[in-house]
Amino acid sequence: MHSYPQDIYTEPEQDVHTLACLGPLAPLAGVWTGARGLDVNPKADGPERQAFIERIELQPIDAQTNGPQLYYGLRYHTRIVKPDDVETFHDQVGYWLWEPATGTVIQTLTIPRGQTALAMGQAAADAKAFRLEAVRGSTVNGICSNPFLEQAFRTDRYVVEVTVHDDGTWSYELTTTLVTPDRAEPFLHTDRNRLTRIGAAQPNPTAAAAEGAALRA
Repeated sequence: MHSYPQDIYTEPEQDVHTLACLGPLAPLAGVWTGARGLDVNPKADGPERQAFIERIELQPIDAQTNGPQLYYGLRYHTRIVKPDDVETFHDQVGYWLWEPATGTVIQTLTIPRGQTALAMGQAAADAKAFRLEAVRGSTVNGICSNPFLEQAFRTDRYVVEVTVHDDGTWSYELTTTLVTPDRAEPFLHTDRNRLTRIGAAQPNPTAAAAEGAALRA
């Protein structure tokens, strides 16, 4: 565990240009789409394989501090649909965070079915692949579900593995370990997709303000 200063109130110096400080998250900034997603989820009569199309936007936020702790991050929103359908198949919001002092990567996620999680992992600043994990019951990288999901589709573990490719795309593989009353063994609910950039990231507010001041000077 990282040793933080005894002074838990004094905030560190911050770089206003978040896009320059995102470490391994930098290649993810922008607007992306992927048309070859695959979801494998549990049904009463066995696993269902579902193709999906995804749009995800990741925009930089201003630096965030908890006293001496400093994060740079991306706010994201992903919307997923089935091919040839307009109804939302999956919607998710949250943040990807990078803590340079500790090499920690965090993903926070919330879905509108009454579930939220915080996944955490370690990576080098120039890493092209990293793995994050959330575990039911943990107080630092845990999972919280509404009463029905906790009873019928209990999530014991969430793992996301991200890979940045040389052609500028990036991909992810998710494995969610589900415990259901009708199965003797946990079910591994998986999702994967490869994303292609369709739009650039916008500067975070303090960066935009600094750039505007420089132009007026």
